[in-house]
Amino acid sequence: METNKKIIQHLRHLLSIANDGKEGYKNAAENADAPELKALFTTYSIQRAEFEMELKSCIHQLGGEADNEHGGPLGALHRTWIDIKTALTPNDNSAVLGAAITGEKAALNSYDDVLVESDISYDIRQTLLNHREDINECLRNIEKLEHQYAHS
Repeated sequence: METNKKIIQHLRHLLSIANDGKEGYKNAAENADAPELKALFTTYSIQRAEFEMELKSCIHQLGGEADNEHGGPLGALHRTWIDIKTALTPNDNSAVLGAAITGEKAALNSYDDVLVESDISYDIRQTLLNHREDINECLRNIEKLEHQYAHS
């Protein structure tokens, strides 16, 4: 039972990251001026909402409560930073992409920290590995776009 508590705590942390990503991408979609970025950020926001549902399911499987609806304090700070950055640099797609890259790298590190745990069930591990793969793909896409916008 102690193992479940530890895994639940890890999953709640990832849940807060998924929520932060959902809100961050929603905010980025609202602040991007390029239609392609608006669509991409909206897609990633929806993807993070799906991550939330899957993580909540994993937490419930382990007998935990998944009550995080607002993200974590670091995510709130990151979203605030994106708000400030976009207010100071209107229509600066490169700045918004740079903030998204920072968030994705932090998310990957958090997933890596959880995935080293040996007590995670096969099903939950597969869910986390799928999320990590999607986040990594997202990061690669955003890095390409950031390079494109930085040089245009």
